[in-house]
Amino acid sequence: MIKNRHFDHILLFVVVALMGLGLIMVYSASSVTSLATMSDGLYYFKRQLMWVIIGLLAMIGFSHVPYQKLEKLAVPLLGVAIFLLILVLVPGVARDIGGAKRWLRFGGIGFQPSELAKLCFVIYMAHSISIRQDRIKSFLYGLLPDLIVAGVLFVLIYKEPNLSTATLIGGTYLTLYFLGNGALANIAGLAAGGMVLIVALIFQAGYRMRRFWAFIDPWENSKTSGYHIIQSLIAIGSGGFWGLGLGQSRQKFFILPERHTDFIFAIICEELGLIGGVVVLLMFFALLWRGIYIAMRAPDNFGFLLASGITAIIGLQVIVNIGVVLSLLPTTGITLPFISYGGSSLLFLAVGVGILLNVSRYGASRYAFEERKVAPFSGQFAEPSVGSRRT
Repeated sequence: MIKNRHFDHILLFVVVALMGLGLIMVYSASSVTSLATMSDGLYYFKRQLMWVIIGLLAMIGFSHVPYQKLEKLAVPLLGVAIFLLILVLVPGVARDIGGAKRWLRFGGIGFQPSELAKLCFVIYMAHSISIRQDRIKSFLYGLLPDLIVAGVLFVLIYKEPNLSTATLIGGTYLTLYFLGNGALANIAGLAAGGMVLIVALIFQAGYRMRRFWAFIDPWENSKTSGYHIIQSLIAIGSGGFWGLGLGQSRQKFFILPERHTDFIFAIICEELGLIGGVVVLLMFFALLWRGIYIAMRAPDNFGFLLASGITAIIGLQVIVNIGVVLSLLPTTGITLPFISYGGSSLLFLAVGVGILLNVSRYGASRYAFEERKVAPFSGQFAEPSVGSRRT
């Protein structure tokens, strides 16, 4: 397998730019809160800066680790993820925040196992689907084994409870199964069954039902379940085209909840206006474009599916987060990648980008890319001349 000297510099630039913008906006959105609650206006900024530095180091480190080695670790990594997801449900082990147990602490540092699980899940599914190509269209031998694994992770994350991340796991699996040449009948069945399941789970819990009805008509419960989305829309509308100016948000003064985490995009639009929001969207579009480009040029099945899965996770999170902020989707707890405050999400997404950068080092030549570019949708993977198919 031929290794290129350089990784994808455009992807690296875009991700670093998003992290930098995230630092600026976390400080702007959280300064009032951190000054009032922590007596330090830089409290959240300094913690985010620490995670950005760690994330950048991890990203550069993984960009130098041959992605093929991850295939050999696919099963052990999945085992570690499942163990940690089980551990977080053990009474007295995980931190209970707002009635949810999603955090573990080691050495004074907390992290969410579900963030690690998303990445480990993609690595495992890229491996599993790539070696099942001769039977991928079979329900019993191609779909069911991986569906069981996806179901186990879905249930464990759902029990935290964290339906939004569990749904993200399901959406990622559906994407990878489709790109792995899965049978269309199975894909249709998975999509339909998944939608029915999600709706049933929403109406199973009272707080999810309230969020759903608030999504339908937030003004009906403007002071309770609809409050978040109303204040988010007010922030976006207040920004107009050019915005109120960096640091000039009014909604950050204890009006908009989760202003430096889930709803940070609303603060971006309030301070930087429509133009700022569009720039952020274009940056994410560039990131996803490079992810797809890298995947299509990957020299083997595993690399293609691995790059596609990482790109899918980032893309789905962007769609869900911004959809919530714009009142296009019911309120969830999905953060905006690389911009929202949060160490676990930033770290493991940075690791994922590092893996993407490494895959780009092995990108096929232009001629090989032309040979392979239609393969994911042709019913059979076609390997480029520069790489050898895994056997």
